[in-house]
Amino acid sequence: MIVRLKLRPGQKGTKALVEKYGDALVCVRYRYDESGRTRIKTVELIVEKKELPLSRRKVADDAIVPLQISYGECELGKMAKSLGGKWDHDVRLWYIPYGAIKGTELEKHILSDASQKSSVS
Repeated sequence: MIVRLKLRPGQKGTKALVEKYGDALVCVRYRYDESGRTRIKTVELIVEKKELPLSRRKVADDAIVPLQISYGECELGKMAKSLGGKWDHDVRLWYIPYGAIKGTELEKHILSDASQKSSVS
């Protein structure tokens, strides 16, 4: 099969598919099967979209990141303080430079978005 045409959403010939699939539509392809003399229209759709964990993204070592450490995890709290972390009582989070915690157990406690903070016990 040969792909002869690849269209992005909004281009001529994609209007009905954009209405059907909306923002999930990535592209429309027209494939040609020369032996069977057929044309096949295919669509590429987004079926899942989720944010990568902070540790997988490029984060500068001097970037300040929020950490959520539960009330009973005293050793982690001491570690955060010893590495230069600052406690913010209002939001109940530690703030620390990423370079100081990279590769440590504290890296697992980074919040990707401080607004998604769950309540601390």
